[in-house]
Amino acid sequence: MNKLHRLLNRLTLMSYSYVLCTVRLKMDGPQNVSSGDGCVGDVVTEKYVVESTEYASHVQLACSEPYCAFPLNGHELCVWNARSPSDQFLILRGHHQSITAVAFGNKVSPLLVCSASRDYVIVWNLEECKENALQAYPLLSVFIDEETKQLVTGCADGQLWVFSLDETHHYRCVTRVDLRKKRQRFSATKVQSGSGGPSGESQLSSTNEQEKEERIEAAFLVLQLERCDLSHILNPGCECLPPENTKCVWIGSSDGLFIFNLANFELEAVLLYKDFLGLSIKVAGSCAIMNKTINEKTFCLLTSMFGNKIAVLEINLAALVRSQQGPGMGKGLSVLASSCVLPTSPLYFGVVEKKRTKPVGRKLSAARSSVQDQPLVFHSKVRSSGYASAPHVTMFSPKTNIKSDGKRSSKCKNGYKCKEYPLESTLPGRLREQVAVAEAPTMVCCLQYSGDGQRLACGLANHLLLVFDASLTGTPAAFSGHDGPVSTVSWSHSGEWLVSASPDRSLRLWSAQGAVHTVLLGKDVFPKPIQFAQFYYIDAFILLSSGPEFHLLKYHVDTRRDEIKRYKQKSKCQPVHRLSMANAAEITSLSAANDFYSYIVLTAGRNRTLEIFDLNASCSAAVIPEAHSRPVHQICQNKGSPFAVQQPEAYNLFLTAAVGDGIKLWDMRTQRCERRFEGHANRCHPCGVALSACGRHVACGAEDRYVYLYEMGSSTFSRRLGGHTDTVTRVAFSPSAPQVQLYCV
Repeated sequence: MNKLHRLLNRLTLMSYSYVLCTVRLKMDGPQNVSSGDGCVGDVVTEKYVVESTEYASHVQLACSEPYCAFPLNGHELCVWNARSPSDQFLILRGHHQSITAVAFGNKVSPLLVCSASRDYVIVWNLEECKENALQAYPLLSVFIDEETKQLVTGCADGQLWVFSLDETHHYRCVTRVDLRKKRQRFSATKVQSGSGGPSGESQLSSTNEQEKEERIEAAFLVLQLERCDLSHILNPGCECLPPENTKCVWIGSSDGLFIFNLANFELEAVLLYKDFLGLSIKVAGSCAIMNKTINEKTFCLLTSMFGNKIAVLEINLAALVRSQQGPGMGKGLSVLASSCVLPTSPLYFGVVEKKRTKPVGRKLSAARSSVQDQPLVFHSKVRSSGYASAPHVTMFSPKTNIKSDGKRSSKCKNGYKCKEYPLESTLPGRLREQVAVAEAPTMVCCLQYSGDGQRLACGLANHLLLVFDASLTGTPAAFSGHDGPVSTVSWSHSGEWLVSASPDRSLRLWSAQGAVHTVLLGKDVFPKPIQFAQFYYIDAFILLSSGPEFHLLKYHVDTRRDEIKRYKQKSKCQPVHRLSMANAAEITSLSAANDFYSYIVLTAGRNRTLEIFDLNASCSAAVIPEAHSRPVHQICQNKGSPFAVQQPEAYNLFLTAAVGDGIKLWDMRTQRCERRFEGHANRCHPCGVALSACGRHVACGAEDRYVYLYEMGSSTFSRRLGGHTDTVTRVAFSPSAPQVQLYCV
């Protein structure tokens, strides 16, 4: 608690102390402010008279168009704006002793005002102070969570403000929530999912009472904020998510009780007084909630706003939350395959192909070819020609140069360093290399690292596909063949092939060595452009989406050269299966794991829904309606890395991004949004998102030309990376080195 007090004291001393201390007051009777039209002729008009509790003589005052600043009540700084309503002042609090001097800065933007006292000198940014003022609505309730270092304030207009008290976050405002809109969205989602409200005596009131309550509801008062522990209800036994993801707070308002999640900024449960005929109080004037449960029940004390009644409510917390959860909860979906492939599954075709006799390896073939027929010679022991050499061919050689301390060898087969991924490494903080992808400004449409982290593929809007070395040194390999922007690119698990797609409706396969270029699908196969394409099921299939459908393709690449028939297409691509999204919504994003066997395919639709498909059962497994307020433009799965080890449950986490609606972290097992990341500017362009190989960091682009870095346990960003001159639309984490992060525009 002492540490928290020091944080709050430091917060009031910083130049951004308006976060806690800035209020915009409506100066009326109790403030002893008189606004008069007292004219002395037509020369002088007295606009305001402010009575201060302390003398303000011999104090340096300040005026700078259109502001006037002066000390009020000794230690408060009062700023009057000539363009604002005539009865509003901006009060800035931060000094502990009387202010002795005030001065404005010389710059117009940002306009700074400096106030000095015997204890502190504080510089205020008036533009930021005005944005963070509470707009004439009184502050009714305050809650501080010491574990997550968050400050939550509730106002009389139903607005909830969440601030970070972490010093590294500079005490910034994380988000502002409109509880009225949140409640409406929660009710709409509950109706769509078919989950009902609390069972028992929950009944709707009469129509006349509802109309009366709706008129009263215009003043949505946040009366009380209190701790609510849902760790035993939300994600019990989940170790891959930090405990901060289940931190919730009770919100006691004038018309009901709400449970608000401080990680995803969503409502977990809603209890309205008007929905229960057995309650005596329908509109509360004050509220108090017990912060701990007794036999899984909590108690709430209410007083009536328009009467003299006082009531105590007993609430079954577990029953309230579980009764309002969606039907998808508890299905137990997992990205990792836990059962055998069914004979009816479209993936069974790939399994049968892999079980067939594999061709002889190069090393084995070379060894056998080196053994030649020799004359039969009789000795004491009979030996037949050729039988003594071939069986001793080394099929594989174990690693014998592993050091005793458990570290890997410094070199791998390909010659690059293969160090263990440092899980406790810090976030990237400096620009290492900057390379222009084209002579003229060109948009990077897609970006992906190879599995070993040594190569980087970039799809450009000028129809080119570039492959860089991870160090960004040397000339990149350029591939041309598409007649439109390269919208998607994907590496194979083996690292030998690249698959790319374009709005020209073609699908092309490239050799990483640049020797082979194959057109798998022409422009006349699909009526709509191919939005996404990737290798799937450890390179057994190619997965792509076009319109409302995604297709599973079985392919065969023939690398043999025939100079006489080189014009003839030898590589083949055969459709195996296809599935459509619900309501035939166009697929805006698609993702599946290729580094390990997985039956799960994630899709996002134009109707703002997420749909999870199980290809082993060849059907839709779950639908998440209204995942974002706008269509999702990217799904980013936690696919891990060969250089980092994670818990198996962590692979069930994935990110979604939508323009104007931030980034959400989802858990596939529960189909719940576990955390929301906000703070980056993304209102117009589809900015990309990436997850680090260790699963601890999130990176995203932004329209203010920065890359924002988040930690998995915090909803506000930890660091910003600059250096670009335009909107950052694509980001990527290296799977082998967290120090190397590349982001393109």
